[in-house]
Amino acid sequence: ALVLSAAGIFGVLAGRVAERTREIGVRSAVGATPARIVRLVVGQGVRLAAIGLAIGAVGTLALGRLLAGLLFEVTPNDPWTLAAVVAALAAVAAAACVIPAQRAVRVDPAVALRAE
Repeated sequence: ALVLSAAGIFGVLAGRVAERTREIGVRSAVGATPARIVRLVVGQGVRLAAIGLAIGAVGTLALGRLLAGLLFEVTPNDPWTLAAVVAALAAVAAAACVIPAQRAVRVDPAVALRAE
């Protein structure tokens, strides 16, 4: 599940970076530093992941009783397990943001502005 979530987050972010190549090129052309571009891309990725994690945590708490029969030696709403899973997924999401952010930094403004 962790690998699948990392691949999904990476795919979404890579797609968003590809869609925004012109914008990133313009930002670079008008003086945005690579650190700012990385902060922009990673910030958006972490924001999306945080929304997904919040929805998932609320859904887990709401539907935990329905899954009680499938869980062994764990209560349906075990706070330590939920916190560990949320923390692990948040770390994976942050790591999955790095590659698209690095790609965004390498966008050449001249090429980005010529592309359609």
